[in-house]
Amino acid sequence: MDTLYAWFIYPFSFEFMQTALYAAVVIGVVCAILSCFLVLKGWSLMGDAVAHAVLPGIAVAEIIGFAHPIGAVISGFICAIATGFICENSRLKEDTVMGIVFSGMFAAGILMISQIQTDKHLMHIIKGNLLGISQTEFNQIVIISALVIIIMALKWKDFMLYCFDMAHARVVGLPVRGLHYALLTLLALTIVAAIQAVGVIMVVSLLVAPGITAFVLTKSFSRMMMIAIAVSVTASVSGTLISFHLDASPAASIVLVQSFIFTLVLMLRNIARTIISNSKPAE
Repeated sequence: MDTLYAWFIYPFSFEFMQTALYAAVVIGVVCAILSCFLVLKGWSLMGDAVAHAVLPGIAVAEIIGFAHPIGAVISGFICAIATGFICENSRLKEDTVMGIVFSGMFAAGILMISQIQTDKHLMHIIKGNLLGISQTEFNQIVIISALVIIIMALKWKDFMLYCFDMAHARVVGLPVRGLHYALLTLLALTIVAAIQAVGVIMVVSLLVAPGITAFVLTKSFSRMMMIAIAVSVTASVSGTLISFHLDASPAASIVLVQSFIFTLVLMLRNIARTIISNSKPAE
């Protein structure tokens, strides 16, 4: 009993751990929901690109005194538009263009951040600072996450059809281009909320791992979303606890737990398939 208390209850007697847990769960839920759409659309690399591309936008917003989310969304749009323009006017494939664009913007962001004279720890944007989140940052995470979840809930059928079959979505009269940019905007906003806690580098896993894990287990989109949320929340809580006891990075701990869950699910699924296949009578 004392061991259980020491592992699961005692860490949350500290206020900073309570804030970290709440932030991790909120970010885990919104990232899991968006993850399902990104996996369905095949936008895993797009999430990586936008996550890196928001950095110069945040740096510019800090320089001119704008809110970070505004700069991040604009920067994410520039990345997406630049990628589309280069793809349409060259023979290069999209993944190649993304690699060039987002790495260039990421480098520009790091360069700008290193030159900014401020009392804010902007390098936390790269590595995350889950255990040091202020009340203002936590409120921002909650507001942005709530906005993204509400929009996804209101338009989830349209987004699902767009991600699953864009041609069919166009035939039935859905505003495909509008949905494209709306999804990009939601992606950028989610990344802005998440990078304050887990950083630019680790946020990619939060946007991919839950959806992929759920995709392995089910073909139903609604069940996929529920499984993704469960996986993400479990990883967020477990990773936060592990980071406390090991005095390790909470972002890295959360991502490692997600990776472990995915690997375990994949192994168990393959074992189950093998058992079922061997149990079938030979014809």
